[in-house]
Amino acid sequence: MSNKVGDGKFLLRAYTPKEMRNMYGVSPHIFKKWIEGFQNEIGELKANSYTIAQVKIIIDKLGVPGIVES
Repeated sequence: MSNKVGDGKFLLRAYTPKEMRNMYGVSPHIFKKWIEGFQNEIGELKANSYTIAQVKIIIDKLGVPGIVES
């Protein structure tokens, strides 16, 4: 199963920071800058991954990776 959004769907599950950065196509530095304004809302990683609740916060703030809204 892929987490790609090519078919217009996003698989909501726990992701590592690296997986999230890769989906958004940005460097670790850029991703860190993007989320620093709402890091308190996200909280700490759990087992080196973002939980589903944390992923929801990230995509709510940054948008679904790979989806372009017109």
